Amino acid sequence: MINAIIVDDESNAIKNLTWEVEKFCQDVKIIDSFTDPREAVSAINYLKPDCVFLDVEMPEMNGFELLQKLHFRDFELIITSAYDQYAIKAFREHAVDYLMKPVDSDDLKDAIDRIRVKKESSGLGSVLKSMISDWKGKEEKKLALAMAGKTLYLDRNEILYCKSDGNYSEIYFNDLKKELFTVRFKDLEEQLGKGFYRVHNSYIVRLDAIKAFVNQDGPSLMLANGTQIPVSRSRKSELLHLLNH
Repeated sequence: MINAIIVDDESNAIKNLTWEVEKFCQDVKIIDSFTDPREAVSAINYLKPDCVFLDVEMPEMNGFELLQKLHFRDFELIITSAYDQYAIKAFREHAVDYLMKPVDSDDLKDAIDRIRVKKESSGLGSVLKSMISDWKGKEEKKLALAMAGKTLYLDRNEILYCKSDGNYSEIYFNDLKKELFTVRFKDLEEQLGKGFYRVHNSYIVRLDAIKAFVNQDGPSLMLANGTQIPVSRSRKSELLHLLNH
């Protein structure tokens, strides 16, 4: 059972979310809810929930200010908001998901699924760190790729992301240059190894180049150089699971 608390200054929003949770997430128990964020701080510290659904814009104390006042932070955070401009900040607070109001039942179920997976795999250690560590150990071995009658030998840590182009693959580098290679995208994905992740049918990104997850006009990633890469809904849950470990 996942014990959860809802914090939202609108009582109707609490009622609607409680109904969604009870209907679609039967292993989640709403143990309390608060319209006053000051009361919520004391309750979260005392009750120590597994999950907190937290509204952002509230009078007197917003959701991010509430987080700073907590002594207990060992819970999964799901931000709920009618505004999309707080998504990057929510990611920096290690939110499991950023749900736009009115909350979509499929998005809610995806968020709870990620919490279940994290609870079930809590003893497995950091998946993302392991993947990057494995990749770092292979950095000395160059990646050999064919292009226009020649072969280039590339350092994997110079690759920012890759894009599919039919039977070819475009590779974008840290210096913003790009090259077109005569390699199928699936084969490229296998050659790149665990330090990279296929976030979309047409995109592969270097994991440690990801700066933020953005849930605005569809899920996407912000890379270190500001490039925005789309994320397919089918890969969103697994990707967020990696990023939050």
